[in-house]
Order: sequence, then structure tokens, then C-alpha cells
Amino acid sequence: MKIIIIGSVAAGTSVAAKARRNDENADITLYNADYDISYSICGIPYFLGGEVDELETLTPRSSEWFKKRYNVDIHTRHEVVEINPDQKVVTVKNLNTNEIIEDHYDTLVFATGAAPTTPQIDGVEMEHVFHVRNIQNTASIHSYMQAESPEKVTIIGAGFIGLEMAEQLKHRGLDVTIVQRSNQIMPHLDKDMAFRVEEHLRANGVNLLLNEEAAAITETSVETTKGSVIDADMVILATGVRPNTKLAEQIGVELGVSGAVQVNEKMQTNLPDVYAVGDVAESYSIVTGNPLYRPLGSTANKMGRIAGDVITGGDLAHRGILGTGILRVFDLAVGYTGLSEKDAVMEGYDIEVLHNIKPARAEYLGGREMVIKAIADRKTGRILGVQIVGEDGVDKRIDVFVTAISLKASAEDLFHLDLAYAPPFSTTKDPVMYTGMALQNAMDKKNRIITPQELTNRIQNGEKIQVIDTRAPKQYKVSNVEGAVNIPLAELRAEAKQLDPAIPTVTYCNKGVTGNAAQNVLINMGFEEVYNLSGGNKNYQSFSKSNQ
Repeated sequence: MKIIIIGSVAAGTSVAAKARRNDENADITLYNADYDISYSICGIPYFLGGEVDELETLTPRSSEWFKKRYNVDIHTRHEVVEINPDQKVVTVKNLNTNEIIEDHYDTLVFATGAAPTTPQIDGVEMEHVFHVRNIQNTASIHSYMQAESPEKVTIIGAGFIGLEMAEQLKHRGLDVTIVQRSNQIMPHLDKDMAFRVEEHLRANGVNLLLNEEAAAITETSVETTKGSVIDADMVILATGVRPNTKLAEQIGVELGVSGAVQVNEKMQTNLPDVYAVGDVAESYSIVTGNPLYRPLGSTANKMGRIAGDVITGGDLAHRGILGTGILRVFDLAVGYTGLSEKDAVMEGYDIEVLHNIKPARAEYLGGREMVIKAIADRKTGRILGVQIVGEDGVDKRIDVFVTAISLKASAEDLFHLDLAYAPPFSTTKDPVMYTGMALQNAMDKKNRIITPQELTNRIQNGEKIQVIDTRAPKQYKVSNVEGAVNIPLAELRAEAKQLDPAIPTVTYCNKGVTGNAAQNVLINMGFEEVYNLSGGNKNYQSFSKSNQ
């Protein structure tokens, strides 16, 4: 059996490695137009920022090593320029010599990855404008920084790469500006969570321009469509990627709704003996079953292994993804998985939303706050998605939530998890467990919660709502929910007689715990409809600032 793989990096090399493990006799050839067969795209910003000392560290496996280890015929700087699917022949161009050769296959795998999108901006071709996608890009940026010593950099785009580059170049002492055409960074986050990261960027000296779109680049500046002129002697394009489907489309491979190649759970395309893996291929959501395109090295590795196994007679199958991501922004970690609130609403779920603000471990051992936003389906109790922002413990918790959502766990299931506890690592009631407990109580209508957005909407719609601040008067005077009455918890039982138990009532404290205690008091006194404000005053104030 002759297997030809077009492309390498995470997906293509995984196909080859798994196919070889399964079948020592398979004839495996890999054609790669790039110089390197395997490198860490995600590590590039950290080399440019100085956290990684040597660029070679990002290319740990050479083609020579891979060929020796797996007995795979590897050709770098060889581009497949044409495919005849009827005769099962590929035409290949040697990019070093311009020689053209033909090769026959029994099975063909597209691992052609994705290419960075280049926005239609005047001046985008200038020498001080760079993409961040491969080792050659990285070397060029590094050389430019050494030769020209730029002082001001503008980054166009505020996704993963844009924010990582902002952090790293700020560490290098550059004046950093991010231009983002939408009204928030990180489009996979809800706006209320993205705002927390935006504040952190600004607090660390990054100039962040939202709702601004770059229109032109000159030798010394970036001009926006709103007329802003930003001084810049280096420009980074971080406007996303698009799947490299051109070659696949030429032979009739069908694309999915995302624009990536449509594959089944065996990574097979609509054509016989033709597969697609990695950033060129479309996945699907574990939660909804709908197509989902999130190009990440972890998914590419998984897809490649599945295809390599299936091609050589195995029975592995792709189970979908959640679109999980995690990012470090200075000393904040930002993690997310599954559906955001806006996604869940768009999908038609009746959702419960909780903002849980808790320390990652015991506060007496330096535990710092995380903000966990969790979304659950009221109909089934199932967790749909989670977003976390915090300085400590985010990676641990997001991975627990990933596992829970993947296994279709309910909110109640989270509370019953037997998670590891010791004060240096967690709290007695871990934030994951507390999230499940609070969500389940809300869905059972024992302790209902209300988000700042919902509270604001109901008041603006003219609904009469009693809002009670249960904190100490000095805290109330510093900041409070508009229209709230200050009744500290210790006085609530006596003062509650002056309230109308038939009017919807919202209690809150600073983060939610005392507000929940006040809620229970009022429920036990016969109040008909009582909510605890999700995330308390701290979350409300952040929400209010994000909407100014």
C-alpha cells in the first residue's frame, strides 16, 4: 500500500507515525512545501519575547530524524501542484531545483494546514510588516528586531497570537498597540469575560483600540478607518487563518460550512481513499454535533493519529471537539471550553448562567481569585460551556470542565466529584464543585441566580424589582448596584418586614456567598421570587464598566 501525505507539522507527521506503527510494510511518502516538517507555531511568540533562547528549540524533529525513526520517505521543499484522482497520481515540484516528478498513491492524505489571512490594507507588503505563522516568519521578525531595534509595534488582531505577541513584545520593552475591529478581544469569549482581560492588558501598558480597523500602513504608522494614526515601526498581522483547501477543491473534495474540508469520523472526505486532517479539516462540536473549525495543534495531532490508524486497518474514530483554548496574558490565564453564553442562546438552549468568584486554593496560602462563568442547559442539567479568568489554577479547572462536558456530565455531577484537596492546591469546596452546586440549585429553583445583564434588562423593561445590598454600609458607599437598598445580613430578618414579599427580589454581596445566605432568609420568610446576583457586586461593577 502506498500512502502519500501532503503537508506535515502536527497532522501529517502524526498520520505517518501511526500508519508506520500499525504497518511495517506500508510505503509512506510525505511531501512538504516548507523547510521544516515539524515545529511549534504556538511557541513562536515566546522565542521572540526571549522566554525561549534558541529558535531551533521549536523544531525538535528534523526530517532526517523522522525518516530514520519511522522509515518514511520525506521530501521537504516539494510542493504537490496537481493531482489526478482517477489515475491516483500526484505531480510534485521540487522548489529548490524546479524539477517536476510524478508519484502514484493508493491512499492520499491532505495535511495542508492553514495559511494566515492577509487583510486588504494599503502597505501590507512592506518590509516591516510580518505574519506569525512559521519558522521563516519568526526568523525574519527576529532579524528585523535585531537590525532595526523597533520601539513601537502595532498588532492587528486580538486573538491568541495577537495577545501572546503583545505580552512578549511588551516584555521586550516595546510600546505595543493592538487594533481590533470588533468590540472585544478573543471572539470565543463572552464580552463580560473578555472585558476582564482587556482591563488587564491596559493595566500592563498595552494600548488597546477596539472597534477600529486598520486602513493603511506606512513606514512609520498605522492609520485606521476612523482616522486614528498610530506610530509604528513594526507591524504584526494576527488576523486569523484560513484552511489551505485549494488543492483539495481542484479534485472535487467537498468543503464544510466553515470552509474547511468536510470529513467523517474516520477523517475520510467524499472521495474514495482521500483523507484530510489538521488545520485543513473541519471538526464538529461534542455539545451540539454541528460543524466546528478550531485549528489547534492538539486537534491536528489527534486527527492525524486517527487517519493513520484507519488507513492501516484500525478502528479509531474522531469524537469531536469542544473548541477548548487557554492563553496566558501577562499574569492572567484565560481558559474556555464548550459553548459561550452567546453561542448557547444562538443554538436555542434554555440556559442557566453562573459567575463564580473563588480563590484557586486556600487564601491563607496565597490563593488568588478566579472568575468562572459556567453555562448549563436547564432542560437536562448538562454543562454546556465554561470560561475562566484568573492568575492561578485556571488550567487545572478548565481541564476538569473539559472532561465533564465531554462525558456529558450534569451540574449536579460536578458537586459529587472527589477532587484532590489540600490547602496548597485547592479549597475544601473546590471552585468546580461549587460551580456545580450553585448551578444545580438555580436550575432546581431552590436558589435562583440572576446575571447583571438579566437584572439590567428587566429593570430597563420597567419591571419593579427590589434589590438588596447585604454588605456593610462602608462597602455599599464605595460602589453598589443602581437602585439597591443597603440592608446588612445581620439586620435582614428584622428589616425584611418592610419589604414586599410579592415583588421579585435580588440579593447580593461582594461575590455571592452572603447574598446567597440572605436569599435563603427571604425564601424562608415567604418571599415568592428571590434571586442571588451572579458574581455579586464585583461582577456587576465589571459588567457595568464593560457596557459604558
